[in-house]
Amino acid sequence: MAQIGIRRELDPLEHRVAVVPQSINVLTESGWAVVIESGAGDDAGFPDEQYLDAGATVGDAAAIAACNIILGVGAPTPDCVAGLARGTIVVGFLDPYVDRSLMDACARAGITAVAVEAIPRTTLAQAMDALSSQTNIAGYAAVLMAAQDAPKLMPMMVTAAGTIAPARALILGVGVAGLQAIATAKRLGAIVHAYDIRPETAEQVESLGAKFVAAPTAGADEGGYAVEVEADTQAQQHAALAPHVAESDMIVTTAQIPGRPAPRLITAEMVAAMHPGSVIIDMAAGTGGNCELSRPDAVITVDGVRIHGPTNLAAQVPGDASRMYSRNLVALLTRMHDEGQENMATDAIFSEAAVILDGEVRHPRTRSLLGLEEA
Repeated sequence: MAQIGIRRELDPLEHRVAVVPQSINVLTESGWAVVIESGAGDDAGFPDEQYLDAGATVGDAAAIAACNIILGVGAPTPDCVAGLARGTIVVGFLDPYVDRSLMDACARAGITAVAVEAIPRTTLAQAMDALSSQTNIAGYAAVLMAAQDAPKLMPMMVTAAGTIAPARALILGVGVAGLQAIATAKRLGAIVHAYDIRPETAEQVESLGAKFVAAPTAGADEGGYAVEVEADTQAQQHAALAPHVAESDMIVTTAQIPGRPAPRLITAEMVAAMHPGSVIIDMAAGTGGNCELSRPDAVITVDGVRIHGPTNLAAQVPGDASRMYSRNLVALLTRMHDEGQENMATDAIFSEAAVILDGEVRHPRTRSLLGLEEA
């Protein structure tokens, strides 16, 4: 019987778990035995006893390494991968276009690396789209972080002590995270403006009750993601965004370009024009930052403006984030079971997500990362 291993996350800031107890029965009914590393679910509110009651067994790291399929949230280390048996399937957020050492280790070990961020954004793959489910949560958490840190209330309040004007929120980047940030800020009573380089997002912004900022727009790539812009377009963006940045009480930035540095949307000069007490939550800090001054997983204060650079906001809501991620992985594994592991190379989902298949580097961008060919 094939075994699925659920490993404990290595990053001390990662509190999610790949599979929650409620999903175990779906896996066991498909014929898999499930082993979870002891304590893997503790931070998310799922103790070992719940997994045992659901039909899993509890083991140590060695037991997980011996499994045929190993599930995680974040990536394992290259050393962990090097000790796995050939043919092992590793699933998680593997950073397959950037983490050269891990991808090289996976290829050398002859394993299959299924990167959930490489799952195609299609209707067929919607239930497996872990990137969207987790960024959705991150957009929500970003607004709560801004609301907690700002010295201002979000909604307008009419009191015996006078009327307090609502906070002004600016959301830069209108993907899944940005849309959730807009919706959350609106629910909390803020006046919300938003901007994205893709013109088709204007209707989505307005449907949530926010106002779209008039600034330069451009097309998206074939996957629907934003593309890099030329220097003159970026200068026009800065000029159009500067007055909105200056008057905002809180800003959440989410703009990303897969496999590329994040677009620079807020300059140091724009931060200098903001009023003290304003807050910026730069969700792109891990890939270079949408704000020139942000730093990954750090909080800095510049002229009274607080700038946060969180790189893993979904982990701050680990219970529900784990539930959503677990459903994504179960849907992915169910497809693997139904379509057959031997057909992963031609499957519509796994032909994209399995960036390395039995040691063969297949995804063009991962091949480019390893110097095997041009992307």
